Amino acid sequence: MSKIQKIWEHPLYQEHYLRIQELEKERRLCCHTLEHFLAVARLTYIYVLEEGLEVSRRIIYAAGLLHDIGKDLQYTQGIPHEEASARIAEKILRDCGFAADESEMILDLILTHRKKKKAQKARLNELFYKADKGSRNCLICPAIAECNWSIEKKNMRIRY
Repeated sequence: MSKIQKIWEHPLYQEHYLRIQELEKERRLCCHTLEHFLAVARLTYIYVLEEGLEVSRRIIYAAGLLHDIGKDLQYTQGIPHEEASARIAEKILRDCGFAADESEMILDLILTHRKKKKAQKARLNELFYKADKGSRNCLICPAIAECNWSIEKKNMRIRY
């Protein structure tokens, strides 16, 4: 079984994922579903390929699956979800057999996905941030008026 499939099937992952789905079942704004997680991974991978960066697809998909997995703890305990997600991801990555250097890179992407990072690995972080924001289809969202994203941040046109 692939390490990505192991993440999905991990009991801790499923526990948090199902809790997020329950907490967001009445939410009209962007939800944190498998579709969002995979869209972030796929967009990041496309951006990485287009720029010729050498980053493992496994690292990108692991970060995509895990970057918002702590959202339930933000809703219920007020913990910023990037911090909660990193804490949860650390155990899952270890259990799924990721090497220390892979885990470090994945955790860095999770911890910085809400802001553009200017550091040694900045380009990958910027692409992951761009994919996270770009994965949202604001131009067809029925709750756009309720959204607190600025008009500049909202995806109001098809980008390619």
